[in-house]
Amino acid sequence: MRATTRLRTDRDWRTLDPATARRTAADINAERSRGELPGPPTLTGGQLLATRVLRSVARRLVESAGPAEPTAAAAAHEDAGRPGSPVRRPSKPLVDRLVLELLGDDPAAPGVRDLLEPAAVADLAPAARALLRSLPRTSPESLVGRLLWIREHWPHLLEPRNEIEPLLLLAADLVAEEARALALQFRGPDGGPGTPADGARDGGDAGAAAGFGGHGEAAGPDYAGLDAEPERFSADTAWMPEVVLQAKSTYVWLDQLSRRYQRDIRTLDAIPDEELDRLAAWGVTGLWLIGVWQRSSASAEIKHRRGNPDAVASAYALDDYRIADDLGGEDALGRLRDRAAGRGIRLASDMVPNHMGIDSRWVIDHPERFLAVEEPPFPGYRFGGPDLSQDPDVEIRLEDHYWDATDAAVVFERRDSRTGQRRYLYHGNDGTSFPWNDTAQLDYLRADVREVVIRTILDVARRFPIIRFDAAMVLARRHIRRLWWPEPGGGGGIPSRAEHAIASRAFAAAMPREFWREVVDRVAAEVPGTLLLAEAFWLMEGFFVRTLGMHRVYNSAFMHMLRDENGEGYRRVIKETIAFDPQVLGRFVNFMTNPDEATALDQFGSDDKYFGVATVLATLPGLPMLGHGQLEGLGERYGMEFRRAMRDERPNEGLLARHERELVPLLRERHRFAGSADFRLYDLVAESGDVDEHVYAYTNGRGSLRSLVVYHDRFASTAGRIRASAPFAIAAGDGSRSPVESTLAEALGLDGDAAAMVHFRDPRTGAATSATIGEIRDRGLSLRLEAYEHHAYTEIEVRGG
Repeated sequence: MRATTRLRTDRDWRTLDPATARRTAADINAERSRGELPGPPTLTGGQLLATRVLRSVARRLVESAGPAEPTAAAAAHEDAGRPGSPVRRPSKPLVDRLVLELLGDDPAAPGVRDLLEPAAVADLAPAARALLRSLPRTSPESLVGRLLWIREHWPHLLEPRNEIEPLLLLAADLVAEEARALALQFRGPDGGPGTPADGARDGGDAGAAAGFGGHGEAAGPDYAGLDAEPERFSADTAWMPEVVLQAKSTYVWLDQLSRRYQRDIRTLDAIPDEELDRLAAWGVTGLWLIGVWQRSSASAEIKHRRGNPDAVASAYALDDYRIADDLGGEDALGRLRDRAAGRGIRLASDMVPNHMGIDSRWVIDHPERFLAVEEPPFPGYRFGGPDLSQDPDVEIRLEDHYWDATDAAVVFERRDSRTGQRRYLYHGNDGTSFPWNDTAQLDYLRADVREVVIRTILDVARRFPIIRFDAAMVLARRHIRRLWWPEPGGGGGIPSRAEHAIASRAFAAAMPREFWREVVDRVAAEVPGTLLLAEAFWLMEGFFVRTLGMHRVYNSAFMHMLRDENGEGYRRVIKETIAFDPQVLGRFVNFMTNPDEATALDQFGSDDKYFGVATVLATLPGLPMLGHGQLEGLGERYGMEFRRAMRDERPNEGLLARHERELVPLLRERHRFAGSADFRLYDLVAESGDVDEHVYAYTNGRGSLRSLVVYHDRFASTAGRIRASAPFAIAAGDGSRSPVESTLAEALGLDGDAAAMVHFRDPRTGAATSATIGEIRDRGLSLRLEAYEHHAYTEIEVRGG
């Protein structure tokens, strides 16, 4: 029996649900591919469900105006009234013809057209024909647009609203999901060919297909509407403002140390004292050990089977939050922690809160914690590949198309060998790329899941005084909603989740508070003195520190805009931040590279531009973060599955020496620069009156700690004066803020005799300049800067007068 027999009657259409629609579309496409049915094999479940909605609208269109006359076709209809009574219900062919009219020129029509049985429109009453003519062709290529137009302009045809309208919104969401999934499969998230991601975060997060951008987007923070949110900054403890964070890919670092010291260094406690001494001498006070947790065996197996026999599991596909056995376990961590603390270095670790490995103990023992469905959400999914579980009672299988990289399913199969029960758990996914195939997505609408994750975070905090939360923005309530539990009509974030839409009231009841606010409050109460650092993008940086209370938040705009010499863009970021609230500027994590990006060497080179940006990195308020091998000039980017470096690189001694001359002295004086209360930014104004947006000029500190930093970010010469600061917000006693400005003389406390000379000196390079207090007060400080010239004037002395 052909698949189309399921849609032969009105009743077949009226009972169509998303799962049935997907199965029916798959069967019809198979028959079309074999030449058994006309039409292209491109039909989707969303198109079928949309057709069901249009058929309901068409029936109401006829019934609201009444038929022109009873017809023979209508009289013979199986749903007609009592024998012998006048027939008022429209015939199926008439309804189908009206559906074609409602579809218009939509590209979906060829896939649906051959399933319909059109009749002449003569059977339609004049009033109904007039209404049909009012349908504009404003969305000729958008089935979603047509559905939403009907919702807005023909609401009377959707009565009762609680029956038809939810189905209309669901159909629109499914069509949008399917279109996005198709774009990812064939175009890829960044516009290039699609390739399923190989593991959590290892396949890249480059794209912006969802409209939110990938993890590395260049946009600055957005403060629009943030005033309406409560201001709840977390207070820093004394050591937090001066943290300089050094990232290390743990397995790669241990292998590099083994080569350097010509002995086996494989566990955390084997890291030599000399290396800790070196970090401390550089001014590093935080050591981020990437990938120290026990990892998923399945993740490693996937990578081995896909052609990388030397890989370990992804650092973001975890088995459990315990220190990896082959790194020496908890005892080795404790010994390293004590030795690092003796040198003023605190250890940092990742926390990956939104997912676990597909074969983790949580998946094996507590499958109810994860988002799951009872049957595959798409009928084309097959799970005939290898069992990736090492537990005898549970089988774990990826969808088959992952193995040949032809597609990326949103779920994997978990089968209980004892009961035969199958569950299909969703992979971790942020909606900007393919699902991460070695992860399982936790269900944050469950209070018990949120609680167990919070308890795990507290346990991590008792071992690591600095925690970096991976992809923290995906657990903001608005994005949990968007991706996994959409509002009706708001779906399309993750394919197949639109049919799990819930009303706002139900969502609010299940998740009444922001998860991250709960985390911050619990950590402050139970493990005080823990620095919480959020990797958060999507324009949410200010929200994460000001409202949610994270101590620090990633600031990817720094890396991208300074790399691209976009002085206007990044100076605007600084100006908007200090105009809103200077405290936010002091909460940014600034970096020239991170584990998801190309190395600093690749992005900035190794000459004056690099050191100019590094000077800004070391002297802006906030937390500077150094990449693995950055100071040594290593050029390889280490994937999260690397067991060892692929290149046998040696430190660039010349580059390292320049770092130690120019960068390290600034890192060791972070107390001068970390705060934002006294930070002032200036425009360099040329004689013509134009502002040179390529010059960064700012002061910070008071008295003996005052400083002036300047950097010219392009290959050119420039000259001008700096005098008036950009507006910065000052808080009043009632919490309100108002913008004020100051002059360079005021910021530096230059209130003495106008004839007194002010000498500015950069002790790293010996560069110096001078001017009288009167000149600085009245006209500003004159600067002339060559290509990528940079100075950190930390010796400011007033003489004479």
